[in-house]
Amino acid sequence: MTERRLLLSLGVGATVLIPSWLQPAIAWAAAKHQLHKLHEAPKPLLKTAPLIMLDPGHGGKDPGAIGVAGTYEKHIALASAHALKLRLEATGRYRVAMTRASDHFIPLEDRVSIAQDKGADLFVSMHADSIPDPSVRGASVYTLSSDASDRQTAGLAQRENSSDRFAGPNFKGVSPAVARILASLVGRETRVGSAQLQQDMVQNLGDEINLLPRPARHAAFVVLKSAEIPSVLVEMGFMSNYKDETALRQQAHRDRITLAMKNAVDAWYVARQSARMAG
Repeated sequence: MTERRLLLSLGVGATVLIPSWLQPAIAWAAAKHQLHKLHEAPKPLLKTAPLIMLDPGHGGKDPGAIGVAGTYEKHIALASAHALKLRLEATGRYRVAMTRASDHFIPLEDRVSIAQDKGADLFVSMHADSIPDPSVRGASVYTLSSDASDRQTAGLAQRENSSDRFAGPNFKGVSPAVARILASLVGRETRVGSAQLQQDMVQNLGDEINLLPRPARHAAFVVLKSAEIPSVLVEMGFMSNYKDETALRQQAHRDRITLAMKNAVDAWYVARQSARMAG
């Protein structure tokens, strides 16, 4: 009951859908959030601080990938996003929002719109998908491109873009041709910013966990199509691989991932500030 109250206090509804093994991790995030609100001194710079939009993949009627042992991707993504939000906020340098803070479905287009409407400075989509080859494991980071970097990534993007099939007839995954058009609309500055964030993510994740060979990849992911917000999609591992799934169920492993992602965001902003001073 205590865990449920903490979850509700953070706005995490539908807790019956969150597996019991994962509820303590999200409850811990809720408790930290409450302590922060009660004891943290106000920071005058907070209102002008950069806004990081975290996007836990899937949710609600869309479970995302289902692991070998039955783990739902949507639960891993949500717990990891809550933990990363706390890490980023603890620095006192960022405002952080989430496209979803509980187990509910949001169409891909709406995820992008949420980030745009709130004026986000960075967009980080968090996933743990599956692929046909169960032997493939490791994290990877993706940016938007009109063409996929490889066949595996093309298939991954196609499956990810089709998640809007859960939204009904008015929302369907766009065709590869339309996705390529969307990619062409993204401005050069945004592409450069996304590529830098991808590089920082790969470098920092590689210090903590296993990565795919050539972990910096690209494809026409609809959720990354914002023309003005540097965006990446982080695959924390693959549910189709038993070792990845087992690791992602462990909070200690997710902690290593979120620490690396927080460090990557820090590195991105340091580089951006240095570039502005030099310019």
